[in-house]
Amino acid sequence: MRDAVCTPFVALTAAAAVMLAAAAYSGPAFAQAKPQQPAPPKQAAPPKQAAAPAPAPLKQVELTEKQIESLLAAQKEMDVVTDKLPEGAADKPDPKLEAQLEAIARKNGFADMNEYSAVYDNVSLVMSGIDPKTKVFTEPPEALKKQIAAVQADAKIPAKDKKAILDDMNGALKALEPVKFPGNVTLVTKYYDKLGPLLQEDE
Repeated sequence: MRDAVCTPFVALTAAAAVMLAAAAYSGPAFAQAKPQQPAPPKQAAPPKQAAAPAPAPLKQVELTEKQIESLLAAQKEMDVVTDKLPEGAADKPDPKLEAQLEAIARKNGFADMNEYSAVYDNVSLVMSGIDPKTKVFTEPPEALKKQIAAVQADAKIPAKDKKAILDDMNGALKALEPVKFPGNVTLVTKYYDKLGPLLQEDE
């Protein structure tokens, strides 16, 4: 997805981070990713320099069927606005576009963009664990571990690229948690065929 479509003016969440890492490999279980713009390459750290903190775990919420339907209803309008967002919009939010996104969220039944973003992120988290062919759900940490193993075993990936992909994946894995609300898996699986195109549309 566009790098701003879910949470246009807030920091990268753990759910988005894991799907960015997985999208770099393009594994099948992560075809629904909503990747964010990757961070610039890290410079060599001087000795004793503290490591960058791992992404904070996603704040999980219990989803409702109404929220899923509202997400689907809002997305086309959201896409029209986020098409206008330039690269790096998260660092320099446009108040007019922010207001438009807020209005679309409220129009479609969300209390505000924060609720819309929380729903999108939680849907994305569950989607990251659903196999697109079998519709079988695997907890996201376990699904990502399988992706990591697949990358490690893939001799076709250049060594330099493989290291970068694995670094991203392992970083995301540190913050990734199992889905706390089983009902979210049931709901997202029920709407999978509608949600898949929504999350894939702008990859």
